[in-house]
Amino acid sequence: MSELDSFFNSAEECAAYEAFCAEQERGLEKFTLAEPALVCRWRMARRGVPLLNRHIRALSHRVVNGAPLTANMLSWAKQHVEWSLAAGEYDDPNGVLMLVIDVNGDALMSVGPYEPLADCSRAALVSRAAAARAEEAVAAVAPELLGAVTADGRVLLAAREGEPLCGAATLVEQLASTRGRAVERALAGAGPVEEFIAGLDGGAVVFLVSDEHGVVVESGAAGRAAESAQFLSQGVAKLFA
Repeated sequence: MSELDSFFNSAEECAAYEAFCAEQERGLEKFTLAEPALVCRWRMARRGVPLLNRHIRALSHRVVNGAPLTANMLSWAKQHVEWSLAAGEYDDPNGVLMLVIDVNGDALMSVGPYEPLADCSRAALVSRAAAARAEEAVAAVAPELLGAVTADGRVLLAAREGEPLCGAATLVEQLASTRGRAVERALAGAGPVEEFIAGLDGGAVVFLVSDEHGVVVESGAAGRAAESAQFLSQGVAKLFA
């Protein structure tokens, strides 16, 4: 049983869900979204979204237009993926699912091709993570997070204690635990990711955790710390192979 099954425990809830679907999917050829308030990009595999339950859990923590998403919106997103996405025909069934919610609360989903990151340097990963922190300040969840494996084997994440994490980051925490290591939250207050980088030891290897790209290890990394980071990267990548 998933965390969303409770939404359909009554006929009233089911009717509310069906009404919401009808509202969201009315005449898509005539329906144009207003200015986007939230854009989620989730990696697909074989017309599915392997981390869907984790993504929906993270979505439930997001703040959009100043308020959390409704139960109906969460239900629509999950059921749309499970029912509509699997039956669709796409140029790339292993592409990227994009969920867009606009300033009026309307939502659409679309599918596009997946393109790996062209630049995996530490500077490029830090830049992406900094942009995601800016989104977190508004929406409460960062779609991408910076992480690091230190020379002594600790796994650090540039997130605050108690901060809700994106779907991919929760999987990284679980993968690290299989090697007996807890992921430490290493971001104090609203500090920028640059402070996180500045606090790392000289042998640390940096990686990006992304709902779209999985775990991306900085280019040129070597040594035991790099091996641990690659273990996390490969563990996530298996879901999309």
